[in-house]
Amino acid sequence: MSRSLNRRVFLASSTAVASGVALRTATAAQASTTPRVPDIHVRAAALDDPTEATLTEAVVLMRRGKLTSTTLTEAYLDRIERYDGTYQAYAEVTADTALAAARKADLGQGARGVLRGIPLCVKDNYFTRGVPTRCNSAIFEDFVPDEDATAVARLKAAGAIVLGKGQMGPLATTRATKPNGTVTTVNAWTPGDPGVDPGGSSTGPACSVAGRMAASSIGTQTGGSIVLPSNQQNLTGLKPTMGRVSIHGVIPLSFTRDHSGPLARDAMDAALMLQVMAGPDAKDPRTLGLPAVPDLVRAATPVLSRGGAVRMRRATRIGVPSDFLAAQKELRTALLNQLDAIPGVTLVDIVHPADWTLLTGTFNAARLAERTEPFRHWLREDPAKFGVSLLSWLQGLMLSGDEWITAQRAKNHLLREVLDGLMNRCDVLLQTGPVPFDILGLPEIAFPIGFDAGGVPVGAILGGQPYEEDRLLEVAAAYQAVTDWHTRRPADPVPAAARLRAAIARPRLSADEVAASSA
Repeated sequence: MSRSLNRRVFLASSTAVASGVALRTATAAQASTTPRVPDIHVRAAALDDPTEATLTEAVVLMRRGKLTSTTLTEAYLDRIERYDGTYQAYAEVTADTALAAARKADLGQGARGVLRGIPLCVKDNYFTRGVPTRCNSAIFEDFVPDEDATAVARLKAAGAIVLGKGQMGPLATTRATKPNGTVTTVNAWTPGDPGVDPGGSSTGPACSVAGRMAASSIGTQTGGSIVLPSNQQNLTGLKPTMGRVSIHGVIPLSFTRDHSGPLARDAMDAALMLQVMAGPDAKDPRTLGLPAVPDLVRAATPVLSRGGAVRMRRATRIGVPSDFLAAQKELRTALLNQLDAIPGVTLVDIVHPADWTLLTGTFNAARLAERTEPFRHWLREDPAKFGVSLLSWLQGLMLSGDEWITAQRAKNHLLREVLDGLMNRCDVLLQTGPVPFDILGLPEIAFPIGFDAGGVPVGAILGGQPYEEDRLLEVAAAYQAVTDWHTRRPADPVPAAARLRAAIARPRLSADEVAASSA
């Protein structure tokens, strides 16, 4: 489908969603391509330890008869038992159900899809049938859904196994904390220092994958909660275009900004996960009438020239904002040099418009009103259920209607500046933060580019054109084919510390800190 048609569909869909409705026309062409895992080379580390394997490597090993689902599931559950006392990545572990599903998969029973026998972590705001979905909130402390969210159902239909529910920020607002603000989930790279930012609010799903306690995971993003935890924990996270993945069965945060997507170990894993999750869903009208889902697995497969060198699948212009090197200059300069050396890449200098900070900063407050709308009942009846995050919910309650309308006009102006300005000069755009493309519902991919002086992962965020997740994957896959940052894994916590987690002092966020960092 042409880019101009993609843009027209996206603009129509964005207008409809902002009005509280959505496009209603679905076409058969929308269906996601059934993925087939390529027969990739499996690293020696994955042969030695199944929890080291990427999702794709695990699928290939199972296909070759070198690994069973039971072995892999038991290995992950063993790590959860040993280390999650420190990580606190899981809000709920469904060990018995997961092992039963793994044994069925090994016997050739159950779903026979591309993810057959692969253990995953699911963020705790996705409905999971018969398993508590608490969203880390007293509001949902007794909630046990009687259905799976569409994304979860599709992963299960492809054969995936749910190991448990990933801990998250309260109601998906900040990093994971207790109701009083005490930090729970840590960054898997610094388990002894809970003060290091793990990214939020998909904190637990990210930590579960980085800490080798799941093959992959799914999270949600409203204000950076897929790409930021991925950057902070050396993962590849993919936030698709608004509507590409159904959010039916996901506890809402913002009707116009909630996205569902994978937090994975590399571009191929993210592609496989998204290929399974994407496509129209009659239960979520935002997914209807959109362009067909491209072949994401093909996009994430690196292309080699006749001489064996990595090249781009398609010539791609990568936009580089003028302030891109203002932070992490050394690592970002190396990133640009490595991208520039890949045949088919052209780096393009980009200057943000003069009103960029105003449009992406001041008017971003409109999200607060969207957050409070589904929760007005609880704000009236028992505001104490919101815990330390209450302040930011009250801020949304106090936003006036005319302010919200002004913010929607600002959003439309920002959309024109991005699509008709910045993105007219490039195919993908390096980001200095996730907020602009979250406001607009445009796709983003996060991937590792190195480590800071303290050994904490550093990543980049790349934004794309509407419905062009494949182009983002092409760039990330090419970069990962010439670097090895994505193959690095953190050291395990000291086992004694896992048993004595109370000995590790965990910081407590204040109400002001929570409001300032809230999605």
